This record gives sequence, C-alpha cells and structure tokens, in this order.
Amino acid sequence: MFDATANPILGHRLKHIEELWEAVLLKECGKELVDMLRELRSLSSPEGSAKESPELHPRIEKLELNEAIRATRAFALYFQLINIVEQLYEQREQRLLLHQNDSANTDVSVHQFERQESASEDSMWNSGGEVAQEEACKNTLLNQGGPGAKMLEKSWQETNIARRDRGTFQWLFPYLWKMNVPSQWVQNLLNQLDIKLVFTAHPTEIVRHTIRDKQRQIACLLQELYQAEEVGKSMGLTSYWEFEQLQAQLMEEIRLWWRTDELHQVQPQVLDEVDYTLRYFDEVLFEAIPQLHQRLKRSLKSVFPELDPPVNNFCKFGSWVGADRDGNPSVTPKVTWQTACYQRDLVLQKYISSVKALRNKLSLSYYWNDTLQDLIDSLKADSAKMPEIYQKTSLRYRQEPYRLKLCYVLARLENTKERNSRLAEGENLQLHELKENEISKYYQCASEFLEELRLIERNLIETGLNCTDLTNLICQVEIYGFTVAQLDLRQESSRHSNTINEITEYLQIFHKPYNDLSETEKALWLATELQTKRPLIPSELPFSTATKESIETFRTLRQLQKEFGSQICQTYIISMSHDVSDILEVMLLAKEAGLYEPATGFSSLQVVPLFETVEDLKHAPGVMESLFQLPFYRAALAGGYDPTSSSTGNLQEVMLGYSDSNKDSGFLSSNWEIHKAQKALQKIAEKYGVVLRIFHGRGGSVGRGGGPAYEAILAQPSGSIHGKIKITEQGEVLASKYSLPELALYNLETVATAVIQSSLLGTSYDEIEPWNDIMEELAERARQHYRALIYEQPDFLDFFHQVTPIEEISQLQISSRPARRGGQKDFSSLRAIPWVFSWTQSRFLVPSWYGVGTSLQEFLSEKPEEHLKLLRCFYCQWPFFKMVISKVEMTLSKVDLQIAHHYVRQLSHPEDRDRFESLFEQIAQEYYLVRDLVLTITGHRRLLDGDPELQRSVQLRNGSIVPLGFLQVSLLKRLRQPSHPFSNKPSKGELLRGALLTINGIAAGMRNTG
Repeated sequence: MFDATANPILGHRLKHIEELWEAVLLKECGKELVDMLRELRSLSSPEGSAKESPELHPRIEKLELNEAIRATRAFALYFQLINIVEQLYEQREQRLLLHQNDSANTDVSVHQFERQESASEDSMWNSGGEVAQEEACKNTLLNQGGPGAKMLEKSWQETNIARRDRGTFQWLFPYLWKMNVPSQWVQNLLNQLDIKLVFTAHPTEIVRHTIRDKQRQIACLLQELYQAEEVGKSMGLTSYWEFEQLQAQLMEEIRLWWRTDELHQVQPQVLDEVDYTLRYFDEVLFEAIPQLHQRLKRSLKSVFPELDPPVNNFCKFGSWVGADRDGNPSVTPKVTWQTACYQRDLVLQKYISSVKALRNKLSLSYYWNDTLQDLIDSLKADSAKMPEIYQKTSLRYRQEPYRLKLCYVLARLENTKERNSRLAEGENLQLHELKENEISKYYQCASEFLEELRLIERNLIETGLNCTDLTNLICQVEIYGFTVAQLDLRQESSRHSNTINEITEYLQIFHKPYNDLSETEKALWLATELQTKRPLIPSELPFSTATKESIETFRTLRQLQKEFGSQICQTYIISMSHDVSDILEVMLLAKEAGLYEPATGFSSLQVVPLFETVEDLKHAPGVMESLFQLPFYRAALAGGYDPTSSSTGNLQEVMLGYSDSNKDSGFLSSNWEIHKAQKALQKIAEKYGVVLRIFHGRGGSVGRGGGPAYEAILAQPSGSIHGKIKITEQGEVLASKYSLPELALYNLETVATAVIQSSLLGTSYDEIEPWNDIMEELAERARQHYRALIYEQPDFLDFFHQVTPIEEISQLQISSRPARRGGQKDFSSLRAIPWVFSWTQSRFLVPSWYGVGTSLQEFLSEKPEEHLKLLRCFYCQWPFFKMVISKVEMTLSKVDLQIAHHYVRQLSHPEDRDRFESLFEQIAQEYYLVRDLVLTITGHRRLLDGDPELQRSVQLRNGSIVPLGFLQVSLLKRLRQPSHPFSNKPSKGELLRGALLTINGIAAGMRNTG
C-alpha cells in the first residue's frame, strides 16, 4: 500500500483528491454507491492484489448492470484523478530539482569541478548492498582475467554515476568534465546533435479527447489550488475564500466530467487524429521548446564556457498522423495534403500571435534609438512592394521602425495563412501558384520569415538591446518552420511490389508476373530501370484502385515538396521490409513521380526500411550492405553524383520495430536481436562511409519496446548513436509525457542527455564476446520457450480469444485504422497493439516476460554458483542486461495471477476449462520462476525495491484496480453468455458498453494500454 508518511506532500494531495472524488459521487449517486466502492476496495489485499475472498466474486455477480457500470465509471474516474495528481507532483519535483541545481551552480566556475582519474565513492550510483555487490562483481571478473577484463576496468567508472540528478543537463556536463572527456569531443558532438521525436496515431490512446480537455482543466485548477494552499499556510490560514472558490470549481468540473460519456461516440477520422496530436504542440510544446535550448546553453556555459551550444533545432519533431497508410485505407493522398495544410495553419497562427505581441513590445522610436541602415533599406523595399500596408500603418508608426517592419511581417504571415486555407479546402494547386508580382506579399518558406526576424534581432543587438521574446520566436521558427512536424509516409512493402507487378503486367515487360521473379531477378531489373530516363508509368492510370492510389501517393508527395519545401516530407518508411527489392521498388515509384533524378543521382526522398520480425532483423545488415554496394544508391544518399565531395556525410536511416519482433519471438529475443542488428548495421555503415541513424519504433508498453527513454538510450550499443536518434512517441505516451510543460521539458531533457552521454561515454561491455555468446544462448532459449507456448501450443489461440477481452477491444472506437490486417482471426493478421492491450487488461502481461525465466533457469542449472555471479555482474555492469531485467521487473509488478486466473475460470467455455487450466498453470509456473530469478539477480526483497518511486506508483493503483478486473469479467461473461441468469435482461449493446467502460478504467489504472 502507498505509505503517506514516507511522502507527506503527495499523501496529502492524494487524500484530498480522494475526498473530492467521494464528495462528487455522493452528490451524483448517493451514499449507497460510495459505501459499495469502499467495500469492493476493502476486498483487495494491502499489497494490491486479489485476496482469496469468497465474498468478492458473488458480490460483483449480484450487481445489476447499472450498478456495475456506475462502479466501473467511479473507479475509472478515481484512476484518472490520481494520475493527474501524480503528474502534477512529478512536475513539482522537477521544478524543485531544477531550482536546486540552478542555485548550486550559481557562481561556480569550471575550475571547481575536479577532474578525476578514477571513480570516487560519492559517484557510486547504487546504494547499500548493491555497491558492495558491484564491487564484488568487478573484482571477480578482473581477477579471472580473460578477454573482458581490461574493458571492464576501463568502463567501471563510467557506470557508477550519481542517481539523483541523472538525465538533466545540470548533472551531465559536470560529469563529462569529471570523466575527462575532451572539450573538443563535446563540441563535435554538440555540432552534430540531431534528435527527432515522431508522434504517431497508433491506437493506444483510449481516453476521449473531450475527457482529456477536462483533465487539463482540472490539472490547471489543482495547480492553482495547491498554490493557494501554500499562500494560506504562509499566512497562517487553514482556509480562505480563494481556496474555497477553487475547491468549488474543482467539484463542478469533476461533476461535469462524471456526466460526460467516456467512450468515443464514433470512430475517429484521420483528421480528428491530426487535430488531437497537434494540440500537444499548440498547448505545450510550442512555448516549451525554447526553454530546452536555454537549459542546455546555461548548463553548458557553467562547465564548458568556451564551447558553443548546439543549433536551436537540435531537437525536432516528426509525425505519422495523416501520413501513415500502413493498414489504414483512410489515409489517402488528399488526407495527407490536408494534414500538411492543417499543420501549416497552426504554426502560422502561432507566429501571427507572437508577431503581434512583438509589435506591441518593440516601440523603439527614431528619436531615442539608433536605427541601422539595413533596417531602413528593408522598410523602403517593403513600402514599394506592399504600398497598401505603408498607407495603412505609416502614419501611426512612422517614428517607430520596428513596429512598422513588423506590420509588413504580419501582413505576409496573414496572406500566407489565407492562401494556405484555400489550399486546404482542396482547390487546385495550380490556381494558387504565386505570380511574380505577388511573391513579395507572401512567405514562400519559413527561411524568408526567419531572415526578417534576424534582421530585427541584429539591429537590436547592434544598438545594445536584447529581446527574449524575439529570441524565443527565432528558436521556434528554426524548429517548427512552416510545418510543425515533418511528415513521415509509411506503407507496407507488399503494396509496392503489387503496384510494380500490375504496371509491368500491363506493359508486358516480363514473361511471368513480377511477383514470381526471384529476389535476384527483381533487384537486377529494378537497378537497371532506376538508371534510365525513360518513364515507366503512363500518365493515364488504367490500373486497380490500390495501384492508382500508390502512384498518386508519390505524385502528391512531389506536390507537397513543391508547395511546402522538401522538409515537409523527406522520409518514406517501408514496413515489413525483407529484401533489397523492397527499397528499390519505392525508389522506382519515387523516380516516376520526379522525386529521384537518375541523371544527377539526386533524390529528395529518403527511403527507410523498417525491419520488424526477428528474421528480418537478422537479414538487415546484409540487405543494407547490398544497397550500399550500388553506386546510384550511394549517390542518392550523398545528394547526387559529385566526384569532388566526400561520401562520409551520407545519412542512412534504418527503422527497427520492437512490436512485431516481440510478438514474433518474445521480449528477450526481440531486444537482443535489435541490439545485435544495431551493432552489425553500424559496422556496415562505417565500412561504406555512411552515417547511420537508427529509428526506434518503440511503443508505450514494455511488450512493444516501451519504458524509460533515458535508460533505453543508454542501453543501446556503444557507437550506434553518434549524436543522432529518432524515436516514436505513441498513444497514451503522448498524454503522460507532453500534457504538462515541465514534464514535457523533463522528458525532452532526459532524451537529449542520454544521447549526449551515450555518444561520449559509451559502454565497452557490448564488445565482450563471451558475454555476447551468453546473451545469444539466453535469447534463443527464451525464444524457443515463448514460441512453444504462443505458436506451437494448439489450444493457445482459443485460450487467448476466450480469457482476454481481445474481441471487445477491437470494438473500441479509438482509431481510424482496424485492429487487424485483413480481418483474419490469426496471429499473423493481429496487430501488436491489441495483442499487448489484451494481456495487459487481463493482468497476464505475457508478451513482456514469458520465456525469460526458463532461459535464465537453464543457464543457471549448468553452473549454479558461477553463473549466478555472472548474471549479477551483468545486471550491475552491462546497461543492456540491466535494462532488460529492469523492464521485466516492472512488468512483473503489474501482473496479478489471481485476477488472471479468475478470467480463465469464468470466461472459458465449459468444454475448454480443463485444457485452459493446464495452459494457465504453465504460464503461472513461468511467472513464479522469472519473478524469483529476477529478485535473486537484483538482490531485491520485493519487486521494484530499486526504484521506490515506480514501486509507489504501481502500488498506489494495484489495490483499487482489483475490483475493476472482477467487474470486467462479470460483464464479459454476461455479454458472451446470454443465458447467464440476470434479473433485468439488458441488451447486448448495453452489456458491450459496460465492458468497454471497464477497459477504459483498467487502462487508466495500469497507466498502459498497448
């Protein structure tokens, strides 16, 4: 249970929100519901798992549907409220840490940071027995000698870092100084720092946008209330009018929330998803992002005052929303075009507001301020090009040059926005191509706007002034341009091969279908065709709908780049990439649309393979090497044929998929294959002088690559980052990371810190071959055991469909795309998100840990004492292994086998119960095995003892989530078994609605979906 005495501030806030929750329910539903909720919660154990209580199940089974739904909604509301309180508390902690570090760094010069040759005791990041355990691990291995000994000695001090401030710039730069990292290394890394976070519309966000809006309002009111409470305390008041007013407002907002439907009314359209995703930029990120650069700049200057900070746009954003067409027929070329216009409209409105504020602020007069000639010349040119603006504003601002200049800037922005609105309505692009005499009234690209802002900035600086608002606006324009986020297009590989197949069949190029050619034949023909100037695709398209849409997608892409600039979309991702031909097919379609020019070798589109299954991950290095051996492909990476240029600047992006590899082979095997693939891909890239950027397709849950980003980045193979990384941010992760400004900044800062730290202080343990051999063995054993259950056990598919809410999850209106590819009810067509989502709801969480226990046990059984010491050493020293074990430990803490068993007993068909009991027993044995081994390796008494904050968060929810599991089972049983005895026979639709509400509630309680 959560211990309020250990954290009185959080305890007080949680008690307050629980009292508010109960007060709202008393008003809305009466004392009977509140008493029932208290009773249901009391039937859970203090540790937060289901008690062996004979009372709980019958009590819930007797509830009428309306009672069950009200209880479900009440628990869901409770979880959402405590999530808000916890987020606000985390934000408070981040602010305190920031202020403490700022205070500590005041007047501290670089000479006060003592460089050291060896790690001191106070740099040990572990506490208590873990430090001694690590020292023992180190000594054991060093005394044994062997190939890893020297590397262990070299890397030992790099792993012992102070935990308190890790992930912040204030910690990072002093640490780099202490570790004797040459300042030139730091400068080189900062010069090439390139971080991109890509928002996706993957259907893991279960909360309605309407509810999210209410949550933001409640978060704002709670923040105001906490501040009022602090003021009251400082004045010696226990209560006063402002506090009471805010309390009343909170009650009102929560009551409005209670009366709002939690379920999506209709399936969202793609543009609805675009709108929702852009809200994070509109409400938080647009204003927050300049602060990230300021934090880095301030922390860098305190330690390395001679170094230059990175460019403002070292951290940028991408988006798949409105561009990801893999399995989503709703994402059409028109939708992608509208998405680009939508994004530009948002950012232009932001700039218009900022420029208006600057115009009010920069009231400098000719009389009292020097005005440089370049600004005067600019005003003369503007008055000639836009005389109507001069006539309208010159009288008012004739003595205020900055205001007059900003009037011209504002007019161009408004004209550009108005033209963009016409384009978004679907009017013909050619109708709005700018004529020569109109160009000066618009901004064709963000660089033109930026140039005018810099002109104003230069003039201010030359006259001894600085304007923070202008500096921030320049930073925002450098990051967001006129696009907000770069759009990544994605499509599944077979769509391209089928398109080429239909085109070649129509033109009668081959004696048999293109899809029947061997990979060698395909690659040879594609390589030849890519080097010809002759068009392949006729202007008229006598093809199927799917083929025509594939062709039109590339033509629209060309139009997008022409209108918005190449930065709007430079990346085309191929999911389920298997072979060289998959990449060359996309290049050929790009060539036909004018995106690749064979004569010059220039390509305005980078083709990015996405390797997802374990087999594809293994083949990835060979595929990329075959591509790098093609001169025209290398030229495309280099920006065209230029014999005088060096090829070392080539950038190749490769995406690695966590979700499907996990679904295919299990958690340990997936993570190890991705780890190996990165190492192998880096070696291939270095061999051919190519700069590699890995794009990590991480989901929110551990089963899909989720978990703390800081630890995940540090666990990447040494030398695989080099200051460049790209990561997906999906679904409910967006709400948890980017709903509040300080949390958003902290998340961005931890990612940036980890990238810099990993690039400059990479671990050497990844190169210890005996360790790699052991991991290879562990991963293969885990894979075999996982697949033996999932793919080879004949009863498992039926088990999955009956004992999890997979069918009901597929009916949630949370995404514009279907839950399955092709609609088949088999594992191959089931997407990874609903797969993980279902196991999370039923508290099994199988994809995140199954197979790990057996693998570790088999390894330990060979040499119990020696191998246990080795695994403990891996955990202490090897970031990759520690990350794996920590993620498994976190997932295990959320498993509740008693609840899971209840799903099996109650939802299994009578004729299947015996065989399903056998499967459950098999899963339970693996759970207890992996739990005990994780505790043995980590040295923890309980799960998550090494991370008290996460332990607190999990325990806080586990106790109240138990009744929701029983409620879900009861409603699923009634829904699936119509003969179930019930006094008032509700309709199937009413029962489904109740079941879907329990899915919402459990997702809120688990803080995780898929």
